[in-house]
Amino acid sequence: MERIRKRFHEGLVSLTADVITLGRMLEQAIPKGTHVVLAGDLELGAQLVVGDDEFDALALSIEEQTYDLLARQAPVARDLRELLTALRMASELERAADLVGNLVKATRRMYGLQLPPRLHEFIERLGGEATRLIGLAIDAYEQRSAGLASALDDIDDTLDQLHADYIEAVFDAHASGDLDPEQAMHLALVGRFFERIGDHAVNIGERVGFLVTGTLPDHEPA
Repeated sequence: MERIRKRFHEGLVSLTADVITLGRMLEQAIPKGTHVVLAGDLELGAQLVVGDDEFDALALSIEEQTYDLLARQAPVARDLRELLTALRMASELERAADLVGNLVKATRRMYGLQLPPRLHEFIERLGGEATRLIGLAIDAYEQRSAGLASALDDIDDTLDQLHADYIEAVFDAHASGDLDPEQAMHLALVGRFFERIGDHAVNIGERVGFLVTGTLPDHEPA
């Protein structure tokens, strides 16, 4: 029994390390996706698309490891929360990575567009805030910090406000004739992709809070 428990905890340590690696991969991908949009760099965009296969493979490995550990020994209490958190985090990170891929797709559809300086600045800031939020979410998981995890929702308010201001700037650029309707639509989606990445960071924070405290956050009914 002791040997089984040792193997279980070794597997848990490996699983945690893989989740952190997945998170850091996303943290590095977001600035690259931002650069793709700002510079119209389709070559880098193609590299990100190829790199997404590696990301997906690691996410699938995390899922398989989790199921294996669940089957190997019926975990309870903290061990069970560790496994459930890893599984949920892999899903959140994979969905956030898909949003980086969506940035590349949007850039392809807007290829050749010269971004108005104001929108260029907004996109740069949106990318920076989204990167910061994901980085802090992974820090919270790595440090098992319930305090940092709970702060992510408030930190995300900055990104939400920035997104709202950006959308207004897109509408202004369209009204002034700097963007046609299709360009404005794709740029509005770019802002939405960054905002959704922040939402995934907040969701990760909630899972970390559950991992550390054993309590899920209260959600008001829709």
